[in-house]
Amino acid sequence: MPCSYDTYIDLWVSRYVNDDSREMFIENTGRDYLKKAFEEGKSEITFDYYARTLDGNEISARRSIYLVRDGKTGDLIAYSNVKDITEQKSRERKMHQYEQMLATTASGMYKGVRQIDLSDFTTTYLSFENDHVVTQDKGNWNTWFDEQEAYVYPEDVKKLREALSAENLLRLPVGNSIRCDFRSRGKNENGINRVYSANAVKIIRDGKEYVNLVTMDNTATVENEMKQKALIEDALRRAENASRAKTTFLSNMSHDIRTPMNAIIGFTTLAITHIDNKKQVEDYLGKIASSGSHLLSLINDVLDMSRIESGRLHLDEAECSLPDVMHELRDILITDMKSRKLEFYIDTVDLMDEQVICDRLRLNQILLNLLGNAMKFTEPGGSISVRIIEKAGKRKDTALYEFRVKDTGIGMSEDFQRHIFEPFERERNSTISGIQGTGLGMAITKNIVEMMGGTISVKSEKNVGTEFVVQIPMKIAVLEKKDIVIRELEGIHALVVDDDFNTCDSVSAMLIQIGMRADWTMHGREAVMRTSQAVQRNDPYGVYIIDWLMPDMNGIEIARQIRKEVGDECPIIILTAYDWNDIEDEAREAGVTAFMSKPLFLSGLRRCLLNIIHPQEETKPDDMIRESISGRRILLAEDNDLNREIARELLGEAGLVIEEARDGRAAVDRLLEKGAGYYDLVLMDIQMPIMDGYEAAKQIRSLEDRGLADIPIIAMTANAFEEDKKKAIEAGMNAHIAKPIDVEKLLDTLEQVLNLI
Repeated sequence: MPCSYDTYIDLWVSRYVNDDSREMFIENTGRDYLKKAFEEGKSEITFDYYARTLDGNEISARRSIYLVRDGKTGDLIAYSNVKDITEQKSRERKMHQYEQMLATTASGMYKGVRQIDLSDFTTTYLSFENDHVVTQDKGNWNTWFDEQEAYVYPEDVKKLREALSAENLLRLPVGNSIRCDFRSRGKNENGINRVYSANAVKIIRDGKEYVNLVTMDNTATVENEMKQKALIEDALRRAENASRAKTTFLSNMSHDIRTPMNAIIGFTTLAITHIDNKKQVEDYLGKIASSGSHLLSLINDVLDMSRIESGRLHLDEAECSLPDVMHELRDILITDMKSRKLEFYIDTVDLMDEQVICDRLRLNQILLNLLGNAMKFTEPGGSISVRIIEKAGKRKDTALYEFRVKDTGIGMSEDFQRHIFEPFERERNSTISGIQGTGLGMAITKNIVEMMGGTISVKSEKNVGTEFVVQIPMKIAVLEKKDIVIRELEGIHALVVDDDFNTCDSVSAMLIQIGMRADWTMHGREAVMRTSQAVQRNDPYGVYIIDWLMPDMNGIEIARQIRKEVGDECPIIILTAYDWNDIEDEAREAGVTAFMSKPLFLSGLRRCLLNIIHPQEETKPDDMIRESISGRRILLAEDNDLNREIARELLGEAGLVIEEARDGRAAVDRLLEKGAGYYDLVLMDIQMPIMDGYEAAKQIRSLEDRGLADIPIIAMTANAFEEDKKKAIEAGMNAHIAKPIDVEKLLDTLEQVLNLI
């Protein structure tokens, strides 16, 4: 190398591939085959073959080819690796006898086990006799499939045929599976139509594709589910408030915690990848902090379990910024959206009052619930959008905020739309049968919306999409209307370039409110033509706002072409829903003045324009060092290595001197060893081996040396319930700090306890 791909394959085959595997190897690595596979949606090709090493040893090998499209050049790139699986194959042979035993046991559980050869659709029925697999030829799959209609419940025939059709089996990626639940015409002793689950898995063996089909009788399970549902619904009617609150907690906590956790893990990985790019890492850390704050708010909500269970759930209203809420929401969800290949948009209409009084956590919960469902039921390639509309409120100090969450997903039937907000309701069809959930999410969302004084409705069409409309009245935090017109830009001509009509319309409306004249176009080439015409008419554009990703040419190229027409003075702003750090250098070189993130709000647009007119120097973050406590010596009692490192680094940044003890017993011994006056304060974890924090605090308070006995002690622990705080105070501690550590709160508490404020 370097060499052509075909030369590389020819050389590899001649040197390393055994004769028996050469034809299969060439077929699976051919360029035409890989191109076709990628066009069909495959991103990974894996196959096993017999190989030989340079010293002549024969081995079993596995080659994996990963296919990606270069975002800049459009080239299709294949990443290929080879793994020696000789030992694995050996272990597989050793496990064969155990597999026979397991297969024999499984045969009693399955209604039928069939194998379909996708090259000619011949079907083989597998059974087990005397610990051996016995096969029976069942003819062509389509012929056998037609015969089964006599046994399948009429309403389920179409569903079963669509799921297990020859075309669908051919399209199924290798390693993936299809599950289809269907009823038979036959009934059990209780008069219930028997329910079967057909599970089809696509595999490759000896270079050929097969589908293994296993059918199980799930009648007893379904019957038990029906009984359980009836019992749960009855219990809900008898104890509605307490039961609803408890089930709300159980059903939502996993989803709500995993969403920000996914953002934290994803952005942490990106930060490590770009560790040398300080600006990019700072951006990722900001998003991690935002997701962490949301996660912490959810965990804090667990502490209110007693109030939730008793039905005394109250709103915690405070001033919040709708732009901050929506940007944080986007940061939390964007990683999931990208991984699912979904387009995600947020835009606004007539949003004049951005600062409101509301329960931010509950508003987040409503939107995350709706967007989580939208992601769950929208196929890759689809789109999900959130539109915020401000309408006049009933009083001068309120406004009605409408949140429209729309997707292009599978939709729902008219009948199910009438029941979607009822507890435990889920639409039963083959499309969503594999999606987990108890059917409580929408009932919970409706309750929260109504608690906030709002309403929620849904419009949906099967295989078209769904739109939820939430209307919530909120108090306006700032009643005095500021003059949003920018005098320096009043009357200036602006051009908005974006391939989304809603964005063009929304941004144009904002520019008009700022005092500018606004035109828009959805095509990059047209933007360049309009620029030339405006110059010729002696009415040039004074500001350009251009989307980064346009269908005919990207925003950077549009900016480059416009610069040729208008020179260097006119501001050009790139508007993007993506991270712009990777393109910033190229964009600046092309003449881009500034960047703005979607979703775009009026305050953000105005602030960006003002910063261009009146550039501000970048301010450095405040130093964490607090002179009042700098140099104080702290004894940190903590058994967890990672927690010790975090506390040591954070407190060290504040100028404190940290010494450590791994448990309560060691902390007491260290105090006795050093004597009174050496340490200024003890930070005490609660759950530690040998001696916990409560007992350690009690022993310190009982020391004869009053200088040691009276040392300030602060509990710093994940035991964050109200009773835990009370127990810490009763044990003789001066204060309580809950993990994860809020640095500012910890430093404030240290100053208070040490009487330094």
